[in-house]
Amino acid sequence: MNKRPLLEIKNLVTQFKTEEEYIKAVNDISFTLHKGETIGIVGESGSGKSVTSLSIMQLIPNPPGKITDGQIIYHSKFGDTVDLVKIDKEEMRKYRGNEIAMIFQEPMTSLNPVMKCGEQVVEAILLHNKITKQQAKERVIALFNEVQLPTPERMFNSYPHQLSGGQKQRVMIAMAMSCNPNILIADEPTTALDVTVQKTILELMQKLQQQHNMGILFITHDLGVIGELADTVVVMYKGKIVEQGPVYEIFSNPKHPYTKSLLACRPPLDRRLKRLPVVSDFMKRGENGEIIELQTDVKTAINNVSITLKEREQQHAELYARDKILELKNIKTWFPSKKTIFGKVLDYTKAVDDVTFDVYEGETLGLVGESGCGKTTLGRTILKLVDAIDGQIFYKRQDVLRMKEKDFRELRKHLQIIFQDPYSSLNPRITVGEAIMEPMRVHSILKSNTERRDKVYDLLKKVGLEEKHYNRYPHEFSGGQRQRICIARALGLNPSFIICDESVSALDVSVQAQVLNLLNELKQEFKFTYIFISHDLSVVKFMSDRMVVMQKGKIEEMGDADMIYNNPQSEYTKKLISSIPLGTLENIKNSVDRKIRVEMAERIKG
Repeated sequence: MNKRPLLEIKNLVTQFKTEEEYIKAVNDISFTLHKGETIGIVGESGSGKSVTSLSIMQLIPNPPGKITDGQIIYHSKFGDTVDLVKIDKEEMRKYRGNEIAMIFQEPMTSLNPVMKCGEQVVEAILLHNKITKQQAKERVIALFNEVQLPTPERMFNSYPHQLSGGQKQRVMIAMAMSCNPNILIADEPTTALDVTVQKTILELMQKLQQQHNMGILFITHDLGVIGELADTVVVMYKGKIVEQGPVYEIFSNPKHPYTKSLLACRPPLDRRLKRLPVVSDFMKRGENGEIIELQTDVKTAINNVSITLKEREQQHAELYARDKILELKNIKTWFPSKKTIFGKVLDYTKAVDDVTFDVYEGETLGLVGESGCGKTTLGRTILKLVDAIDGQIFYKRQDVLRMKEKDFRELRKHLQIIFQDPYSSLNPRITVGEAIMEPMRVHSILKSNTERRDKVYDLLKKVGLEEKHYNRYPHEFSGGQRQRICIARALGLNPSFIICDESVSALDVSVQAQVLNLLNELKQEFKFTYIFISHDLSVVKFMSDRMVVMQKGKIEEMGDADMIYNNPQSEYTKKLISSIPLGTLENIKNSVDRKIRVEMAERIKG
């Protein structure tokens, strides 16, 4: 690449002080970002991706964190060159937001909840530009148009809670782009978004990059996104860069076992697997912490766990010969959206509108759709966590909706839910052992706390944790470990039916693979029935026997998961599937070729 460098990271070390030791979160890393280039930084939580971006922005909290070595050489759009490590906070304010902008992972926590969205972007513009407030407002309206927000004037005067996740992320992009930055750092900007919203956000970022010729550092654990967006890939593991190179080269011929494992952990869309490959299939740590490579390539790992069509047909013949465990008939869950001053309801939001389907014993039924389609409300209606206004729900032929509360309380222990955010599902003030034991105590499972404690120890082992974790608190665990704790808590009541509500959407691809494998192993061991709710079609396709596609409270399409993916009938389902970032070699090659053609055209034009 002949383009001039924008940012040069040289031997950067960022460390954090704990009570016992110093931890190098970023350990001697080097890479260069050029004008018009997108570098994708990938790796698990704790690999150092976000700490790298915060180091560039001088946002490392000190104490306990500190850059202890290395250089961050930035080439300004005004011609000067500066080492961002050596300048003070006052000088850094000239560059942060103005020339180097950042989009954070969670827009809701990045936006001020008591300020209108437009005013927040105006504030950012006035900080770096000598213009009037009216000129800044006009600039914001133009930016909101540029990021394709509907009715920009209304969005300007809306508060963050009045916008959807995708709209809030667009406001954050508008704020980041408000001063025409040289570099845009995007830290997991699409993790919690639906595939359709994610696709529009990624297309928008590419369009803005072409218009402004900026460099992008894109941090994510989704290799499908990286495959279609990045020019160069940087793979990080435990604070170090283990591999970097052009995107096609990394995807077609990964050298490091960790890179191979990340590529293999993604649920494939072209075949069905018994289990997903995980990091431990490709590498293990030696006694001194060194990486020992296991001689496995991605293709072999996937072939070893593939299911043939004949095996799947046989499994389904056995599955659908069983009894129905759950029957939904014309379920309606509506919420009042408009009332008179006297409280009379004038209009409803039809979250679930006339939904009918059955679930067979031992089946995994996938519920997919965009945010707001009604899938989570339907899951909570089944468990009577929200009330249906009409319809029938039969669980093992028992009429759930007309059951007395006392009888349903007894039934509730057989019906469990694993929520999307494990951290908010756990009480931060009680140990995880107590959190798992509490529902067992409420439902009088086993005779004494001693027996229950032994059961908790057993459950912790079942989900891949240890007995010593019993007395630790939720904040002491990673996201994947917290999700395992929530699974253990659900298992404590010996349920037969579990609803997984977006239970892996916020997890790294490698941790996600472990949790999905665990859910399937537990299903085989305990003969569970699952409803698996997600906006990620690749995950739902891997987990599910049948799939239900929802839109605006109604069922768009229902049937065998593989058949729906391979031959969707509904236009909405086709749109969802076409929005999945595939990250295949063919797609990456087409993307690379397209970028080369655009560059050549610009060079000829220039």
